Amino acid sequence: MSHKPEILAPAGDRQCLLAAVAAGADAVYLGLKHFSARMQAENFSVKDLAQLAETGRAHGVRLYVAVNTLIKPDEPAKAGRLIDRLERHVHPDALIVQDLGTVELARQAGYSGEIHLSTLANVSHPAALAPARALGASRVVLPRELNVDEVRAMADACPEGLDLEVFVHGALCFCVSGRCYWSSWLGGKSGLRGRCVQPCRRLYAHRNHTGRYFSCKDLSLDVLVKPLTAIERVRAWKIEGRKKGPHYVYYVTTAYRMLRDAPDDPQVKKQALDILSQALGRPASHYHFLPQAQHNPTDPSAATGSGLLAGKIAHQPVAQQDAEQAGKGAGRNADRRKDRGKGQGAGQGAGQGNDAARGREDGRATRRPATRPEFRPRFALLPGDLLRVGYEDEPWHRTVPVTRSVPKGGKLTLPPAKGPAPKAGTPVFLVDRREPELMARLRELEAETQRMPRPRGEESEFTPSMPARAAQAKGRPLNVTVRRRPLTGKDPSGGQAGLWLSQGSARAVSRTLAGRTWWWLPPVIWPEDEEGWRGLVRAVLRNGGRRFVLGAPWQVALFADAEGATQTEGGPESAGEAGAAGEAGLAGGAGAAGQAGRWEGLELIAGPFCNASNALALQALADLGFSGAIVSPELTGEDLLALPGTSPLPLGIVIAGNWPVGVSRIQAAEVKPGEELASPKNEIFHTRRYGADDWIYPDWPLDLGEHRAELARAGYTLFVTLEEPGARTARGAARRDGRDEQRDAQGPRGKAAKGARGQSRGQGHGKDQHRGKDQGRRSGDFNWSNPLL
Repeated sequence: MSHKPEILAPAGDRQCLLAAVAAGADAVYLGLKHFSARMQAENFSVKDLAQLAETGRAHGVRLYVAVNTLIKPDEPAKAGRLIDRLERHVHPDALIVQDLGTVELARQAGYSGEIHLSTLANVSHPAALAPARALGASRVVLPRELNVDEVRAMADACPEGLDLEVFVHGALCFCVSGRCYWSSWLGGKSGLRGRCVQPCRRLYAHRNHTGRYFSCKDLSLDVLVKPLTAIERVRAWKIEGRKKGPHYVYYVTTAYRMLRDAPDDPQVKKQALDILSQALGRPASHYHFLPQAQHNPTDPSAATGSGLLAGKIAHQPVAQQDAEQAGKGAGRNADRRKDRGKGQGAGQGAGQGNDAARGREDGRATRRPATRPEFRPRFALLPGDLLRVGYEDEPWHRTVPVTRSVPKGGKLTLPPAKGPAPKAGTPVFLVDRREPELMARLRELEAETQRMPRPRGEESEFTPSMPARAAQAKGRPLNVTVRRRPLTGKDPSGGQAGLWLSQGSARAVSRTLAGRTWWWLPPVIWPEDEEGWRGLVRAVLRNGGRRFVLGAPWQVALFADAEGATQTEGGPESAGEAGAAGEAGLAGGAGAAGQAGRWEGLELIAGPFCNASNALALQALADLGFSGAIVSPELTGEDLLALPGTSPLPLGIVIAGNWPVGVSRIQAAEVKPGEELASPKNEIFHTRRYGADDWIYPDWPLDLGEHRAELARAGYTLFVTLEEPGARTARGAARRDGRDEQRDAQGPRGKAAKGARGQSRGQGHGKDQHRGKDQGRRSGDFNWSNPLL
């Protein structure tokens, strides 16, 4: 049985919103000037949005507002006031959120619409949907990495009152949403705060070649969307593109509306594909959607910039004809002076003759210096069209508006700009088209919008109610070093042992040690692997394991029916509300109770990939059953020092080691695990394959050691070091282990580690992390004093 999912269109500015309305979108999603995951888009003010929302409602279009960034410790009141103003003036149909604290802010502000969990929240496996619903979500935006069978599995697991949203078109990120810190490492601007500088789009050097190894094509499901009409819990087809123009929004929305309304009409399919080909996106890929025919969306040898190639730059000398005329004129004037000088002496005449020669030479010289870039378009250009010159990582990259009609083959000279001029052969792309028919329709809708009432500038006086601070733990903070393999001898760090959970690590640890080990789950679990991870959790529990660090809040569901974890009275009734209680707190010895004890004898800690960054988010974690949290690496030093003073849970922090810049389900084309890649600034990276995912590591460690004392004074009770192989060690491990390394390192379906060889792997690589400082690599604070995050 098929149903009719809504077509959900993006809007980065008012023209795009009106273009979505004109194209027949069922709903539009957008962001405001603050707390939006696309801060580079123009976005909206509350006053403007109030008028536009009325226009949308008049045409049957729902409005979803993205408040989907991390909320820093001092921002709950500001975010709450924004939601309060939205509720009073805009009445959005839904809020799209990433930060768990935003759900509570919306409740306190009296928000009456739906809550949609952003793909940044990383609800990635079926069991995760129940705790998402328990938190208050009415919709989950699924990761783009899922294939159609995995989408069906998610739909089958949906609890009552929850539906799903699936991306069908638009840009792909190399890393999993919510699991990318690359922009913070390289640009100092947090992707989780909406300021991504897209380092994955850059050129990287690898094996004496340069390519865009991490730059993805666009997702385009096009005619493959038909199976989604049979999955009833998929209520929305989402189009990515809040940084795109109205042409893209109109064309893509129109195409998918046609494909939804007439899925069996071959003529409509053909028309829709033709419309999509004119939408000015990137080259397209079906990506992982078909499990039997998955596509790697990266191609290092190809360009992945958006837009339609309009031509290539040539260089015309500045005012060449004028220069030539000036030279000729200088020569003629000197000739005249020479003629006048006749009879005044041969010497003087000869001198004036030399002036003539110099004038001609000067005329030729003026032809050489400055040049102005121009190109001849392959098709006609319209006033208002937008052109992109080159690629985003090139120094001459810029966007240029077309100010006049230019015929096919005509000449368009680019206006002067700061910085270097584009070199000859630089491609120029049409990235937004302003067709007269579309612009006329947008003007009609704009006139309609201007007749809508505009709210008065009333400010919000909302003040959130914050949770009580956790009792301060006594004693010295704990130190935990997290490794891939258990050590065979004494731990040189002198602290407690942490292990990434895997088939090998679970089998290699004795019952005596299992209860003292901090077991770390991965930052993302895919549907096909869920049962494997559930089995690993049960195996460790049977072996005496009691302390787990979870990679996403939703992983609490893996413990819902775990043998050996006894739920206390008054605990959650649903699997999704399953939580944990600890005999020991986050940093405690025996007898220190967990803050939100749900199960006796078990302690669940929200790991750093949970991205906890404010007191309300931490309270949401406590409500899910967590007894402690390791804070997000996206916080600055000021934020890190402030958070323990408001936290309802004991806190830990990753203070040193090898923090990944991202985790991806894509394996970079032509790049093997352990091989080095260099950015244009000679920043060195390598990848490691763990289970189904590639982890990307910088070749320099995180090190907050100099701040340890002040962090302890602020209230942190756990300091974590993440120990990973460096690039050289990674290559050696791959050579030694072959296939076993990838099967066993983390994947739940891999084989057990083999003897002491497996147990000793991963040691002795720390020295590699500091090599190459003379090559521009660095170690240090990461985000400690960065005000841009």
